[in-house]
Amino acid sequence: MPGAGGDTMDLRVDIRLCVNGEIRVLRLDPRTTLLDALREHLGLTGSKKGCDHGQCGACTVHINEARALSCLALAVAHQGDEIRTIEDLADGAELHPMQAAFIECDALQCGYCTPGQIMSAVSLLKEAADRVPSHATPDVAAAPSLEDLSDEEIRERMSGNLCRCGAYPNIVAAIRQALAAQAADGRRGGGE
Repeated sequence: MPGAGGDTMDLRVDIRLCVNGEIRVLRLDPRTTLLDALREHLGLTGSKKGCDHGQCGACTVHINEARALSCLALAVAHQGDEIRTIEDLADGAELHPMQAAFIECDALQCGYCTPGQIMSAVSLLKEAADRVPSHATPDVAAAPSLEDLSDEEIRERMSGNLCRCGAYPNIVAAIRQALAAQAADGRRGGGE
């Protein structure tokens, strides 16, 4: 945008994001989406740009432990929030149980949607543990517990994440496997 004297005005602002437990300072146009900040400015390319309209779920990240579509979020609006991407889900070389379940259940084909699917699936289990109802919950006053989570509930809770390859049955199986591993780990006194 030309300014006085033909100079270009710098409309960028300094923002501080806490991404994967690390404070990152960026100078960005205030219209920059969180997805673009992660991918283009921080080199965290695990979150994918699918539709860029919030319809496919490929860009799903966790913001303050809740799933969010990073293509619809402005980076500047999330200063002070805890942002977690797929790159931070594993513990070093040890995969997160959901990541391991996706591999073991062959819950991916091309893999493009997989990071968003996994981030949503991790949140799905947390939401169910907190007894948050979904659109498929018959009685929202009595949301199902993790033990009562039906395949219908899982499919509904994952409905914001699209898989063009059609790996849906294996995605549900992977979530079931991660749920069983989480339950077994809980009985042993572990957890995430």
